[in-house]
Amino acid sequence: MAPKPDAGNLKVAAVVAFYMVSALTMVFVNKAVLNNSPDLPLLFLLLQLLIAVVLLHVSALFTKKIEIPKLEVGLAKSLFPVVSVNIVGLVFNTLCLRDVEASFFQIARGLVLPLTIVVSCAHTRTTPTQKVVMAAGVVTIGFMIGVAPTKDLPVSAIPSTLSLFYGVLSSLFIAIHAVLIKSSLPYCNNSTIQLAWWTNVGSAVMLLPFVFFHGEPWKLSELYYSTAWDGKVFLWGSLVTGVFGFLLCVAGLLSIKVTSPITHMFSSAARSVIQTLLGVWLFQDILNVYVFQAHGLVFHH
Repeated sequence: MAPKPDAGNLKVAAVVAFYMVSALTMVFVNKAVLNNSPDLPLLFLLLQLLIAVVLLHVSALFTKKIEIPKLEVGLAKSLFPVVSVNIVGLVFNTLCLRDVEASFFQIARGLVLPLTIVVSCAHTRTTPTQKVVMAAGVVTIGFMIGVAPTKDLPVSAIPSTLSLFYGVLSSLFIAIHAVLIKSSLPYCNNSTIQLAWWTNVGSAVMLLPFVFFHGEPWKLSELYYSTAWDGKVFLWGSLVTGVFGFLLCVAGLLSIKVTSPITHMFSSAARSVIQTLLGVWLFQDILNVYVFQAHGLVFHH
């Protein structure tokens, strides 16, 4: 008889698969909405956070396994670092996705894995293994090749310096956030659901004033009366990404909890290859040899 698969390995595989499906759905629906409403990135992100909070409360009505934490000032202060890093990373992530093609998105954020290794090792004061360093080196070289200018691409497909800047900052804050999650879980009784609640509520509170500073409620009002704007895409896109944002938040926390920040980023890197192919198929993005080199693969046109 064939040996039974280890339950621990099945759990890790299930969590990673759950994370990858949720993340892929989020990226492409996000891209569709941002293409439709490029002037409303912060409002769009705020709606996702609020929907995730509502879903957590609704879920808590049907199962005791989902426990909504009580508002405590001391706990909020303890979780401030992970929440603030999360929302900053989400903002730069959204701005980067808005300004680049879907197939290029993971390249623009290609330093997530190397930066996670650096931050994780600095935080734990450990030295990465040779294989980990080699893997990070391949990804870094791929990032450099991927963002290098090429004459093969049309001007519309070439990312701007600002969008790459958003991508690098997004990578940095995502790396810091992944490491902070491990140290923040004990504050929430080691519950990913409670940490997800604090993360979404705290991020929404921090983001709200910037939505008004950016003037997005007034931009939404102008678009509402514009015949050229399809409000249904923004509305349904917000609902869908709100649901999958909730799932992604839980999936990402679970992935880091059952594995590690670095392992989580390796699964994210694998997801990026699938995302690239889907970006070409769904959005007719440009695909060339540089895209695959940036993912550590080499294909021809």
